[in-house]
Amino acid sequence: MSEIDAYQMLHGRIVAGELSPGERLVEEELAEQLGESRGSIRTALLRLEHDGLVLRERNRGARVRRVTAEEAVEILEARAALESLAAGHAADRRTDEEAEELRAIVADMRRLHGEGELLAMSERNAVMHRRILEISRHTVARDICARLNSQVVRFQFRTVLAPGRSTRSLDEHTAIVEAIAARDRSAAEAAMRTHLSHVAQALLAIAA
Repeated sequence: MSEIDAYQMLHGRIVAGELSPGERLVEEELAEQLGESRGSIRTALLRLEHDGLVLRERNRGARVRRVTAEEAVEILEARAALESLAAGHAADRRTDEEAEELRAIVADMRRLHGEGELLAMSERNAVMHRRILEISRHTVARDICARLNSQVVRFQFRTVLAPGRSTRSLDEHTAIVEAIAARDRSAAEAAMRTHLSHVAQALLAIAA
């Protein structure tokens, strides 16, 4: 296993909630679990600290960083600025095949919603946001949003379970995709801003 593999495995476990906020990350224990050197684990933890997922404290080691609801809202506000920009670029730059791909994701989300598979729907939601960033060809927005999103993904899985939120989310994603498909830059930007604003409101309601 390489340092990159160690990073990806630890990143995945933190985002999935297998490593809980506040949990200590002991280099020796992680090295034994992953079959890697402590040096590789240390490098992976440094990258995770840069991503905002790990907190390293002098003489106390590393822990999974806790993200408060207030901080999560600020992250969503930053994402709204960047992802609305990306949605506008996606409307300008998308191919016909990419527009159909986004519509297929919405259709998949609608099917999962009808089946009551809300967490699976939320996973497809994450795929859609990632694809819009990729379709935008805006590499700076894509890379920054990837780091920001990993910090709040646990909150977003909770928001989709809020009463009525999944139906509204589906409608919001449909509006985003149809604006991109229509090459309507301003509508795509507005739809993305509205969507992420509503996610932030749902998050605050859950945390209250």
